[in-house]
Amino acid sequence: MKNTELNFSGQKLYVGIDVHKKSWDITIRLNGMRVKKLSMDPSPEELNKYLRKHYPGGTYYTVYEAGFSGFWANRELENLGIHNIIVNPADVPTRSKERRNKTDRIDSGKLARELSVGHLEGIYIPSESAESIRTLVRLRRQFVTDQTRQKNRIKSLLMFLGKTVPEDVEEKHWSKNYITALRKMEIKQPEAKQTLEQLLNNLESIRKQIATVVKQLREYVSSNEEVKKIIKLLLSIPGVGFIVAITLYSEIIDINRFKRLDELATYIGFSPAVRSSGDRERTLGLSKQRNKYLRNLLIESSWTAIRNDPALQMAYGKLCKRMLGKKAIIRISKKLLNRIRYVWSNNQPYVISVVK
Repeated sequence: MKNTELNFSGQKLYVGIDVHKKSWDITIRLNGMRVKKLSMDPSPEELNKYLRKHYPGGTYYTVYEAGFSGFWANRELENLGIHNIIVNPADVPTRSKERRNKTDRIDSGKLARELSVGHLEGIYIPSESAESIRTLVRLRRQFVTDQTRQKNRIKSLLMFLGKTVPEDVEEKHWSKNYITALRKMEIKQPEAKQTLEQLLNNLESIRKQIATVVKQLREYVSSNEEVKKIIKLLLSIPGVGFIVAITLYSEIIDINRFKRLDELATYIGFSPAVRSSGDRERTLGLSKQRNKYLRNLLIESSWTAIRNDPALQMAYGKLCKRMLGKKAIIRISKKLLNRIRYVWSNNQPYVISVVK
């Protein structure tokens, strides 16, 4: 029988995709069994052609893991009439054999299997415009990381040369006076002096890049009335400055997708990891699963918030009576997150000193 006479109408095909830069490893399941494994070019169009040629008339469901490839493939698959979801790799059920023997084909087979039995839940997919502002916010963070590395290189060089900066120059924020003092430092060997000059030049270049990105983010907020309103609400919360506010917005986008505080806390990484065995249950601290752009940022914000909000300061003081300050600030961070969620979802500015 020719393929043109095949008809898979009413049948569901489940396709697991293990995404790579140069290829996709594909596993197809039909009627509860694996029917095909193959590798192809990383192209939604190629996958669409293959499915419609070999399984015409079927309903196609695909899945791949979130990672370097972003959301573009999801959008193209959906436009081609294929039902696709993207999953968090940590949320994919894995058998012990699959953990011991990890290969691309095993990964795609696992995804197809779990998709076919309904064990997978897709992550939130932002719009293209929301994704673009997220990339700009994350770029700023990358530049800040580069800045820290550059500072550490300079410190390492000074230690290597046995040099110290005058005590009357503030080092903490690396002010212009501090950098000027570094440039004026007497170093006998010209090559070492040139090394320091290059490192300082690179540091100032990174600082200019950070300033440019922040300016672009402010312009974006100013030009978008909806985003401007959200940022203004977030800025009413103690501990939340512009960078924290725009990062919150770019990573969350729609606060109403989290129906409960616990869902939002889990997304950010404020939920504890628990190990349960029989009747015993042990809390292991914060879960390793987190949004790396938000958790530490909110913890840092909480230290500022308790200095400016008496209600949070009071709560922090009570917590410190029964736990270490580092553990107490995690509890405060969750309280701060609750305030952020309330202000954002109810479109109401924050009221200082309200105890909830």
